[in-house]
This record gives sequence, structure tokens and C-alpha cells, in this order.
Amino acid sequence: MRTSDIIAHRGYAGVAPENTIAAAVAAAERDATAMIEIDVQPAACGTPVVFHDERLEGTRDGRPVTDASGLVWETPLETLESQSVLGTDEPIPTLSALLEAVPETVGINVELKNPGTTDLRVGESLPEDDRERRRELWQPFVECVLEDCEDFGGELLFSSFCEGALAALRNAADYAAAPLVWGDLEAGVEIARRYDCEAIHPPRNAVAGTALASEPYYGLPTSEPALDVVELAHGEGRAVNVWTVDSWLQFDELAAAGVDGIVADYPGLEAGTGARMDTGLAR
Repeated sequence: MRTSDIIAHRGYAGVAPENTIAAAVAAAERDATAMIEIDVQPAACGTPVVFHDERLEGTRDGRPVTDASGLVWETPLETLESQSVLGTDEPIPTLSALLEAVPETVGINVELKNPGTTDLRVGESLPEDDRERRRELWQPFVECVLEDCEDFGGELLFSSFCEGALAALRNAADYAAAPLVWGDLEAGVEIARRYDCEAIHPPRNAVAGTALASEPYYGLPTSEPALDVVELAHGEGRAVNVWTVDSWLQFDELAAAGVDGIVADYPGLEAGTGARMDTGLAR
């Protein structure tokens, strides 16, 4: 049975402080890690920083992500870099600092999270009249991100829930791109086609023919998907990278369905399949 490439979600957020240099470096040291997924948005000065939430006072399992408050893009870079992530000694890094620390033997999936606005159009396939406006909104930030990525010699894949981000990317450079799918799988396919994306990133319960397709996940639809995104994407020459798993059972299910990459919160999830194959246990 094939196995899928492992994409370390925020640097394996289940075992390390998410989106930090320490997490990324540790993830890169694991031979099984094909790619590290990170989130980027601007500081007040426009410098891309690696951070997921819009606001600094978010929590993870009841623990504050930082001790600060306010919108990331309204916060000075110096303040962001002085923050400890999840009570550790790890600060919020700039994108350039993280890329400098990570070896080029591992790929980086840069999620274009936010250009500095609460007015996002998440998961939408935009009407033609809106596309240029949304591209213009994203363009300055995307160009800053690309400038920081210029010296990184490893594989780069850019993804986003927002069509405007992908439009800005395609307008500026020819890097690999992927729409992140929220609730509308057909919209994601449409966006992938519109920008000739190399991949598409659906949630784990959007893969037809799996038990996961009927499980609740982030409030997303739980009915069997109307289209087989793996078959469709592969037929069009696109990879399918699924987010986000936290058990080897989920990993095994998606790998068996033929997905190309699996975004994982924990390292070693692929070992479940290998261990069962080694002992001769049937599926």
C-alpha cells in the first residue's frame, strides 16, 4: 500500500510550539517530513511573520498563545518578536528568519493567511468583478512574502483559503500553488482550475469513500462528498494534500484513498501503517 507525504502542520503543533523556528527545525530533522506548513501574515510594518491567529490573545487547549493582545497586523514587529509562544522560550519569528534556519532539504508550505484585514473572503470562488479588487488587496503582502522567500532553495508551495491571495501570487511569480478548501469543494476545484494550481488542499472529511467523510470536523459538511476530489484532481494532474490529521488511523484511511500529502499535527503517524504491514495484520 502506498504511503503519503507528511506535511508537518505548523511544525507538528501537537508536540512543539506552533509556527516557531524550534518547531520547524525539529520537524525538518525527521526523515519522514516532506514539507512543513506555516502561516504568514504581516506585522504593522508589513514584515511577514509566522503566526496563525488574527489576534494575539488566542488560546490552545486553554493556554494563551502569547501574553499580548490585539490584531497581529496592528502590532509593531518588535513587540511580536518579544512574545513567547505558548509559554515557551520561543518567540514569534519573521518568515525570513524561519526560512534561514530551516534546511533546504525539506519543503515549505506557506499558507497566505491574511494580508492585514478582517475582510476576508474565505473559501469562496469569487465572481469575476471581485477578483481584481481582492488581488489588489493581497498584492503588497504577497510580494513581501515572495521577497523573503527568494533565497530559500528548497521546495515552496503556497496555499490559501482566499482566492485573492492566489490571484496575487500568480500575478507576481510562478511558484506552486494550492487552494485550501473550506466548506465548498466545488469552489476549491474551480479555483484550482482558474489559476492552474499544482495542488488542492481539502479538509480530511472531504475525501469520498472514506469513513472520515461522515465525521464532524470544524463544522464542515458531514455528508458523502458529491465529487471524488482525488480522482478528479489526479485526472487533471493536480496533487491532493489533506488537512489535518492527529491519529495514525486517520492517516492510514487517507493514504489508502490515494491522497498525495497529509498535513499532520504529530510526527510518526505513518508508522501505524508500516507496523501493521510488518506484522501481517489485515486491513
